Amino acid sequence: MLRAKGRLGFALYEVLLGLTIFVVGVLALGRAVENCLNASALSEEENRVRQLLANRMAEVQASPGRPDAAKELNVDTGYGVVKLIQKSVPEELVDEDNTIITGINRVTLRAEWSREGTTQNKQLVFYVYRAG
Repeated sequence: MLRAKGRLGFALYEVLLGLTIFVVGVLALGRAVENCLNASALSEEENRVRQLLANRMAEVQASPGRPDAAKELNVDTGYGVVKLIQKSVPEELVDEDNTIITGINRVTLRAEWSREGTTQNKQLVFYVYRAG
């Protein structure tokens, strides 16, 4: 009889130890899944901002005439409002023959948004040539 109680107590400790290990594993797995979901959301947010910058660059390049000297737009991306700041300055470049090339503008596009109270930003710089 005494041996049966000892084995029963030992079996209970094994079950409790196994259950504890299982719970710790499930909690760790849950935390890993949460981290993956957060990383996926951040990646999608960055992709939307990158696409927003690319679209605006294509609009500026395709529009006739010189780009606006300064312009600000607020765009709702689904992840919050992104402020798009456009600045354009004339660039006078010199070629190998010391000839000044005019009609080139350096355009800077900057996207600013807030993520969890912290300001985030991405910037894109490109050149646009308009003759005359």
